[in-house]
Amino acid sequence: MLKTKVFEQLKTAMKEKDALAKGVLSLLKSALDAAEKDKGEALTAAEEMAVINREVKQTNQALEGAQTAGRADLIEKEEAKLILLKSFLPKQLSEEEIAEKLTEAGISKGMNMGEAMKIAKPLLTGQADGAVISKVVKSLI
Repeated sequence: MLKTKVFEQLKTAMKEKDALAKGVLSLLKSALDAAEKDKGEALTAAEEMAVINREVKQTNQALEGAQTAGRADLIEKEEAKLILLKSFLPKQLSEEEIAEKLTEAGISKGMNMGEAMKIAKPLLTGQADGAVISKVVKSLI
């Protein structure tokens, strides 16, 4: 389970006195614990990926805010957090790979965006960012 992997890395970060990793991993562990508590049982792998994707999205938003404000210190910190968070996600597919999978799944020209996303989201969960999936779907329909 991913939660165990996060906890092991958190222990290592604490031993090595890596403040950034400790902070990020503590937040991630807390988010996973909270989601598990809300559900009332252990999370599935897909649910764990959803929690991590949510944390990645929030960190991306913080990074954009830091870039807008021109805060180099925050930009560096948020980029380091992103690298650490993304290490828990499976390899992300390229746009070409996404397009290939979506075409194989039956998404084609003239299809409604909503219908296409209903096919795409479950198919690519954890393998690609939602914004990239939307972009590729738009190019296919």
